[in-house]
Amino acid sequence: MEWFYPNWINDFWRIQGLLHFNDKSCFEVKGKKRFDKERIMSFCEEKGMAFFDTARRVCRLKDNASDNFLEILEPTDVFALLEQMPLCCMVVTTGGKASEEICGYFKSRGIQVDIPKVGESVNIKSKQWNGTWWRMPSTSRAYPMKLEKKAEYYKLLSL
Repeated sequence: MEWFYPNWINDFWRIQGLLHFNDKSCFEVKGKKRFDKERIMSFCEEKGMAFFDTARRVCRLKDNASDNFLEILEPTDVFALLEQMPLCCMVVTTGGKASEEICGYFKSRGIQVDIPKVGESVNIKSKQWNGTWWRMPSTSRAYPMKLEKKAEYYKLLSL
């Protein structure tokens, strides 16, 4: 995948548009079912947003996007990634599988932490990284929550 949340059906960029510009369609290419990658990249650079998966290699056990049928073949070394971004003070997971994976990662490094509830956070203090881990709702339309309610959760990240 060339960039994150390119799927037209996923609401991540609609949530960001709603929160930052009061316009859920501001990142859409008018008249086409796709997002404006260049505008999104400029926006992310301006806001200091970076994206990465909790896994480097996965196997889809069924031909769909459900995390229930996702096998992690190679997890991401989160601390190695954060080491490259010394100013990063917040990590956000969207959805259950990513939250389970990062929680397991932290625990494997001796950090006793539980998965936060949706919309909540925990502080991580270690030799490798000090910051806050937030858990947000999935932005997939399969997740049973209205766009506006999801946006209320994501607004917590900017407080």
